[in-house]
Amino acid sequence: MPFIWLLVVGVAVGFLASRILKVNLDTPSTIALGVLGAIIGGVVLRALVVLAGAGAGIVGALLGALVLIWAWKSWIK
Repeated sequence: MPFIWLLVVGVAVGFLASRILKVNLDTPSTIALGVLGAIIGGVVLRALVVLAGAGAGIVGALLGALVLIWAWKSWIK
């Protein structure tokens, strides 16, 4: 099941990435790009989470606080 999910996400992400970067690719190349990108991104993200450990939690908390402060300043004032 994770392989099928990887294919579905890869196809969608490959399509979005090719449109965002304005690259004209054929369908098989777009699918391959998305699937390889999903594999690479998944491996890198998992490695960063493992290496970062508690540091990732601190960074996430900081980012959450920054977004909350930005929203408060934008909408309340």
